[in-house]
Amino acid sequence: MTDQLADHHWGVEFPAQAGELAAVRAQLDSWLARTGLNEDDRYDLLIAVNEAASNAVEHAYGPDRAGVVTIDADARPDGSVQVVVTDRGTWRVPPPALSTRGRGLLLMRENVDEVLVDRQPSGTTVTLVLARRHATRGTFNAAPPEPVVVTECEGWVEVVVLGDVPAHAAPAVRRRILTAARGGTVPIVVDLRALGERGDGLIRSLRPVAEAAAAAGNKVIVRAPVDGHARRALVAAGVDQVVDVVPHG
Repeated sequence: MTDQLADHHWGVEFPAQAGELAAVRAQLDSWLARTGLNEDDRYDLLIAVNEAASNAVEHAYGPDRAGVVTIDADARPDGSVQVVVTDRGTWRVPPPALSTRGRGLLLMRENVDEVLVDRQPSGTTVTLVLARRHATRGTFNAAPPEPVVVTECEGWVEVVVLGDVPAHAAPAVRRRILTAARGGTVPIVVDLRALGERGDGLIRSLRPVAEAAAAAGNKVIVRAPVDGHARRALVAAGVDQVVDVVPHG
């Protein structure tokens, strides 16, 4: 992996391998933080970039062909951030077994303000723009009255997620979990087996919860189905790196 860094530009070229994505996300997040982008906006942009890069890794090159993916990010004078994801392969339609990955373009459009996909014989370029006055997309509806059920057990806290937890619910969910866990000093188990399709609020709450727990010498244990959308969301957000994911279902 090679990368380049400037005050207003960050770029990287890496092998088209799924195992490279976590490190790329971490490096991009670090640069975005240095540009002054807040945590919520970084989260939205990273989700979109991860989807574009994952598509390039999975679909641009044949199984016997090595390839690379390039990402260039620019903090523009108008306060927006533009990220361009490029491959040099040929787009291959994913097989039916991977049809759930078709939500990738929808996720990009839900999380950033502009998405442009340019497919050419020489490769595919995806341009993502996060506007200066970015707001969470309107596809997220109000959260259910009880998106999570928090139970204080003897020596630990259990969090059971029921249905959708949209992005705007993240602060309330985070506060509720951390209050029950006494700021992370009590071990936490989070059950995502009933998490709805829209779980951004819960996923983005887990990182600060995990950081608080780690500061107190604890780990957050997450129960998630092996092949479910909850586990994919954890991986896409890089949260699987800071919690212990226990396979279920």
